[in-house]
Amino acid sequence: MDLMQLIQGQLTEGVMDQLVRQSGGNQQQTAAATNGILSTLIGAMAKNATSSQEGASSLFNALNNDHDGSLLDNIGDYLNPERPNPVNERTANGMGILNHLFGPKQEQISRNIGQHAGLDQQSTLGLMAKLAPIVMAVMGKQQQSQGFSVTDLMGFMTNQQSSMQQQSGVGSFLKLLDFDGDGNPLDDAMGLLSKFLKK
Repeated sequence: MDLMQLIQGQLTEGVMDQLVRQSGGNQQQTAAATNGILSTLIGAMAKNATSSQEGASSLFNALNNDHDGSLLDNIGDYLNPERPNPVNERTANGMGILNHLFGPKQEQISRNIGQHAGLDQQSTLGLMAKLAPIVMAVMGKQQQSQGFSVTDLMGFMTNQQSSMQQQSGVGSFLKLLDFDGDGNPLDDAMGLLSKFLKK
C-alpha cells in the first residue's frame, strides 16, 4: 500500500477545484504545492513513527482517538468554508497537526514550498493545514481496516519511507530529513525540496 497514492486517490477533480479556490493560485501552482506538502507531511510523520517507539505510539494514539477516516466520507464539506464542519474539531485541527510535526519551522517550510510553487506563504500554510487532516484520515482508515498495532504502524511507515525513496527526487529529500543529526533536519531538506518542486 502506497500512502501517497492512497491520499492522491482522495484528491478528486472536485476536491482539487476547492483547494485551488482556497489557495488563490491556479491549478498548476496548487498541484505543485500540494505534492510538496504531501511529501513533507508523509516524510515527517514517517520519521517520527520510525525513529522511536514513543513516536509510533503517539501517532497510533492520535489515529485511534481523532482520525478514524470518517473525514473522507465528507471531504467536500470539510473543505467548504461555507458549510458546517462535518467532523469534530480535533479531527479537523490541521494547525495542531502542523504544530506537532514542525513547530515554528512550519512557516519556513510553507514559505519554501510556496516560493517554488508560485504561492504566497500564508496560502501555502493554509493548504498545509487543510491537507494534514486528510493525510491523517487516510492513515487512520488504513489503521482501522488493517487492525494495526503500534509495531504494525511502525512497519507500515517504514515501508512508506522505502517507497518514497524509490521515487526520483522524493527519496533524496526524505533521506535529508535526518541528514546531519543537528536537530534541524528540515532545514537541511529545504534545498532539495526546492529542486523536487521544480520538476
